[in-house]
Amino acid sequence: MADEALDVVHLGAAPRPDDPAELARRVRQALVSQSAGITDASAVRVEATVDGAAVPTLDIDLTGVVVGGVRKAPPAPEPVAVKTREAGIVGRLRVDAHPVTVEGVRVDVRAEAQNVAFSWVEGTGGELAAELVEPSEHDPLVGHVRIAAPQAEIVATVQRIAAELATAHGVTLSRLDVELVSRGPRAASVAVRAQLRKGFLSATAQGGATATVDTDLVLTIADVSVTSGNPLVAGLLAAARSRVQAFEGRRIDLGEQLPPGIRLADVTLAIGDEVVLSARTA
Repeated sequence: MADEALDVVHLGAAPRPDDPAELARRVRQALVSQSAGITDASAVRVEATVDGAAVPTLDIDLTGVVVGGVRKAPPAPEPVAVKTREAGIVGRLRVDAHPVTVEGVRVDVRAEAQNVAFSWVEGTGGELAAELVEPSEHDPLVGHVRIAAPQAEIVATVQRIAAELATAHGVTLSRLDVELVSRGPRAASVAVRAQLRKGFLSATAQGGATATVDTDLVLTIADVSVTSGNPLVAGLLAAARSRVQAFEGRRIDLGEQLPPGIRLADVTLAIGDEVVLSARTA
């Protein structure tokens, strides 16, 4: 069987570019073509430096990009029949967005990773691609990410999407109150109160939960509830309640959810006017 590179980013025609501006142009083109839902790609900025097969720096700036509407995942990239393969490395990969707007929410992103390995692949058809190399236990991904967004905009988007989903099921969502509260640097609670109407019937339902991440980076879900003061709605919620409350006390080892080469060293969540999630790998 011919050697094929599957997990690739297509970068036009071989050979690999030695000019930083040309590499940046190709990376930008690949990024835009493989992104779904971007309404205007003109704001995407990419800068790179080149040193032979190495890319000492690759900076991607998504500030001003707007993502919205119905999005479909782009098709998987076509595999490349390998003619030659050459080891490469990105010394510092940085992604910034101050902000990028997603579904009406202004999201501030700052992410950085060091020594990201990849391979330059030249195909038998003369094409060029970058083949992604998964981190390993001996060569882990080292970096950090910070994502922040206004809580009011997150809540407004949740309300809008919930109203659309309710309408699709023949129910009117008259009101939805969502309260996010910080319970410490690694803990938060959510309380939801919804007023629903179908025909001449109206009812209110409440729900909530608390999530806590301990020093071993294990997520525990507690205080799970879903109730209604309306007996009819309470009866309808009975089946859902059993499924929801099955999450009570559930423990999820965040580190075990990641590939072997990505070791989560720390994670924090701060909730105030902004919701800020920070994580670090080592």
